[in-house]
Amino acid sequence: MLAYLFRRIVYTLPIMLGVALLCFALVHIAPGDPLVSVLPADASAELQAQMRELYGFNRPLPEQFLRWVWRALQGDLGQSIATSRPVTTEVMAAVVNTLRLAVVATLIGFVLGSLFGFVAGYFRNSWVDRSCSMLSMLGVSVPHYWLGMVMVIVFSSQLMWLPATGAGPGGSGDWAWDWAHVQFMILPAITMSVIPMGIIARTVRALVAELLDQEFILGLKAKGLGHLGIFRHVLKNAAPTALAVMGLQLGYLLGGSILIETVFSWPGTGFLLNQAIFQRDLPLLQGSILVLAVFFVLLNLIIDVVQTLLDPRIAR
Repeated sequence: MLAYLFRRIVYTLPIMLGVALLCFALVHIAPGDPLVSVLPADASAELQAQMRELYGFNRPLPEQFLRWVWRALQGDLGQSIATSRPVTTEVMAAVVNTLRLAVVATLIGFVLGSLFGFVAGYFRNSWVDRSCSMLSMLGVSVPHYWLGMVMVIVFSSQLMWLPATGAGPGGSGDWAWDWAHVQFMILPAITMSVIPMGIIARTVRALVAELLDQEFILGLKAKGLGHLGIFRHVLKNAAPTALAVMGLQLGYLLGGSILIETVFSWPGTGFLLNQAIFQRDLPLLQGSILVLAVFFVLLNLIIDVVQTLLDPRIAR
């Protein structure tokens, strides 16, 4: 087990380096001047040269990359061009907000998706199976940003049950798990959970249907084991794959929530990335992408470890 864990960590290091290189290259390939948001239109050539030297944009790209990686290893992602605040501070505050929302959305999607998937797989080829499969298909197919706007119109503008935007009465800085703050999370969390719910439901349905045709399940039925006992065996065998899918969906939600967070003005990494893109804030943009990518890689490592603990055969 320890050898497998060490091997997985060693494999992760070059992946992180490749992610950092890809992130840096894609951001710098994009057209536009990163200093356009802070320099006046009539800025002199001398002022432009001073600002480029201040942010290091006058150095060769390989040197910029090496310096950026070295500072990132020390926890310094640079300074935002638009706000002049440390990128690390802004990104980590946004990551906490996104992680809070993504975990809630993933739990909602996992619970509902597993429920629909188990029911559909257990009663396969019935009207229950068709109904649950249709719901999961809708969850995967509906554009979540469109669903978010519909939710705002219905539950905020028309019914006025829930707030439309924001992260609480005083913003995300004083977040607490009380109704005054949680009500701001309900609409974006439900909107964000729809796609994971559909994916998990379809995965679990296929797993359960396949397991029910396995010889050991047929043998347990022949011995007279009841539905509850069979359900426990199916759950035990389907759990590693279901948890892996849930973990991957959490990683996707951490990096792919830009549209939902923009619709609901949720102050997370997606909202921060949207601002950084339009402001051409290179340090903030590449810092945000790097942190999200590292989170995703580490999350995959954790999923591998959990799967190995549940099924030791993986480490062989």
